[in-house]
Amino acid sequence: MYLRCAQLPLRFSSVSIALALSSTLFIPVSYALDDPDAVPEPDIERIRIQGSTQTQSGQFVSASQGWVSGDTLVERPMLRTGEMLEFIPGMMVTQHSGSGKANQYFLRGFNLDHGTDFAVSVDGMPVNMRSHGHGQGYSDLNFVIPEMVDNLSYFKGTYYANIGDFSSAGGAYFSSKDSLESNQLLVTLGENNYRRAVTLNSTSIGKGTAIAALEYQTYDGPWTDINEDIKKKNANLRYIVPLFDGKLAVSGMAYENNWNSADQVPARAIESGLIDRLGSIDTQVGGDSSRYSLSAQYSSDTINASLYAIDTDLTLFSNFTYFLDNPDMGDQFEQADDRKIYGGELSTTLPLSTPFTVVEGSSITLGGQWRYDDIDNVGLYRTQDLQRIGTNGEGIIREDAIESSSYAAFVQSTIMLSDALSLSLGGRYDYFDVEVDGQSENSGSESDGMFSLKAGLKYRVTDTVTTFANIGQGYHSNDARGTTITQDPITGEAVEPAPLLVRSLGYETGINWTDDKTYNISAALWQLELDSELVYVGDAGFTEASRPSKRYGVELSAYYWLSHHLTADVEAAYTKARFSDTVDGEGDHIDGTVPVVVSAGATWYQRSNQKGFSYTLRARYLSSRTVDSFDVIEPPSTFLLNTQVAYQHSDWQVGLEVLNLLDNDAHDIDYYYASRLPGEPEEGVEDLHYHPVEPRTVRLTFGIKY
Repeated sequence: MYLRCAQLPLRFSSVSIALALSSTLFIPVSYALDDPDAVPEPDIERIRIQGSTQTQSGQFVSASQGWVSGDTLVERPMLRTGEMLEFIPGMMVTQHSGSGKANQYFLRGFNLDHGTDFAVSVDGMPVNMRSHGHGQGYSDLNFVIPEMVDNLSYFKGTYYANIGDFSSAGGAYFSSKDSLESNQLLVTLGENNYRRAVTLNSTSIGKGTAIAALEYQTYDGPWTDINEDIKKKNANLRYIVPLFDGKLAVSGMAYENNWNSADQVPARAIESGLIDRLGSIDTQVGGDSSRYSLSAQYSSDTINASLYAIDTDLTLFSNFTYFLDNPDMGDQFEQADDRKIYGGELSTTLPLSTPFTVVEGSSITLGGQWRYDDIDNVGLYRTQDLQRIGTNGEGIIREDAIESSSYAAFVQSTIMLSDALSLSLGGRYDYFDVEVDGQSENSGSESDGMFSLKAGLKYRVTDTVTTFANIGQGYHSNDARGTTITQDPITGEAVEPAPLLVRSLGYETGINWTDDKTYNISAALWQLELDSELVYVGDAGFTEASRPSKRYGVELSAYYWLSHHLTADVEAAYTKARFSDTVDGEGDHIDGTVPVVVSAGATWYQRSNQKGFSYTLRARYLSSRTVDSFDVIEPPSTFLLNTQVAYQHSDWQVGLEVLNLLDNDAHDIDYYYASRLPGEPEEGVEDLHYHPVEPRTVRLTFGIKY
C-alpha cells in the first residue's frame, strides 16, 4: 500500500487500520524509499506501510489490547531479551538472579515473579509452566530470538474468551516471522565480555519458504566476586507453505543455557562493608536450562489450529537466607524441573446473524484447547557447593512426578449493533485434572472445572474518539503439589491444601483519542479481584497461595509523531493493591507490588525513511515497592536512562547502546525477610534484600544484509 501525505506518524494508531480497535493499540511501521540505492533527496513523501494481516475490524474487544511490529521490538536499547515486554504499556521487566533465569515482571500492581498471573505464548505454545520447580507460572523468554519476532500481541484484563490460565493481569503472544526481507548477520560487542551473534537466513523449498535463525551469546556480568559466564545458544528453524486456502507453519526450536548467579543480597552486608554493591554472599549458585520444541500452526480466514510438543528442564541453585536454617552447611538449595508438554488448539470463526444486528460484520468464534504436562521430576533439595547433601536422601526436601491435564472450550462473539456500537460476549469452560506421585502423605489427585463469562461494549463517539467498557471472569491454577499436600515436608506439621483453580473478576473502562496522524492518546480505569493471591516467598524460592485481594488503577499512554523525523511517547500507570480480608498480626498491603510505573522516550531520525542516523533516549521509573504487609519499609525508587545512536544503510547498520546512562545505583528488585550471616543471632535478622541494577554499560552492534 502506498500513501502520500504531509506528515505521517512512525507509528499508526489502531483507528487508521480499523476504526477504534484499541485504546492502546499502535502499529509501528517500517519506511523504505522506492529505490533504496538511489541518491537521497529531501524527504520523499511516498512510503511503504507494512501492517499486520492479523489486524481485522472487531478483533480487539477492550481498551487494553495492542499490537507491536517485530521490527520495532529490536529498535529500543535493551539489557535483556525479556525487556521486549516493556512495549506493553505499564509493564516493567527486571531480574533478581542470574541472566539465564526467567525475568521478574511487574504489571497492574502485581509482582508477577516469573509468570503467575501473566500468560505468555510463542507461536501458539504456552510459556508459563504449571507446578514448576521455581514457582507456579514460571515464564522464561530467553529462548526467543528478538530479530525473529514478527509481532507482539498484548492484552490486559480478564475479557478474552480464548485466553485461560495465568491471564488475570494480562498476557502477551509472540509470533515468528514467515518471511525475511533479506538475510542478516548481527554482531554485538560489549563490556564484561558481552558477545552476541545472530544470523537469519531464508530460502525457497518447493512451494514454501524455510527460515533459519541462530543466536549465540556470552556474558560475564559486572559482579565483583563471580563470573556470570553466560553461554546461551538458540536456534529457530521454520518452514511456511500454502495449504488449502491458508498457510501452514512448522517450527523447531532449540535452546540451551548455563550461568552463575548474582542473587539478591542483604542491605546490611553492603552497609557493613562485608561485600560491596556488586558482591555476593554465596558465590556458588547458578543454573542450567534447556528447551526443545516442535510446533505446527495452520491459519486461514475461518480456521486456526495449532499443535505443539515441548521438552524443557531447569536446574537452579539459590541461597536467599544464607545460614538461617543450617548454620553449619548453609541454606543453599536446588530446584529441579524436568518435563514434557503436549497440547493444541482448534478454532473457527463464522459470520453471525442475530435479531440485534443491523449492520454487517458480526462474527462468532468457537474453539477448544488441550494441554498435558508430563513432569518426570519436580524437586527441592538441600545442597552445599552445588552438591546435594548426603547420600541417603536426607537432602531431599520434596521430590515428585506430576501429570497435569487441562481441557477448555470457548466461544467469543462480536455483535455489530450499529455502525458505531458493538457488543462482545464470550465464555469458556476449563477442566483440570492433576495427579501427584511423591511422598505418600502428600501424593494424590485432584480435579476441578470452572465457567468464565466475558462481556464488552465498544462505542465510536466520533471519528477520533472511541470508548470501551468490559467485565470478565478469569482464573489461575495453583501448583498441583499444593492441592494434594497434607503435611509440610520441612516441619512435618499438618497443612491445608489449596484449591486447584482460583477465580478472578475484572472490570474496565477506557477511551482512545487519535487523529490518525500526529497523536494517539489513551486512558483506562480498571479493577481486579482475586480469590487468592500467588505470592513469591523470597526465603524459599517458590510461590504459594495467599489471601484474597483487590486492585484498582488507572493507565495513560500517549504517542506523538511530531514530524517525519521526531517521535515521542509516554506511558504511566498507578495501582492500589490490597488484601481484601483481615488477618491478625498482618497488614493489608500486598508484598512486591509497585504503585507507580512510568516509561517515556523520544527518537529523532535523520531521514523520514529511517535511513541515516537516529538518536533514541528512553527513561523508566518504578516507584518504591511494597515489601511488607504494613508498608513500613520503603525501598528506594528506580530511575534509569538508556540511549542509542544508530546509523542505518540499505545494506548495513551500526549502533551504539549505552544502558543505565547515569550509572544509577538503583535496585532491580526488593524483598524484606529474615536471613542470617555468620555471627548473627540464630533467629536471623529481618532486612531488605535487593538485586542491584547493572552499572552503566556500552554495547556496539554491527549488522549486514545480504
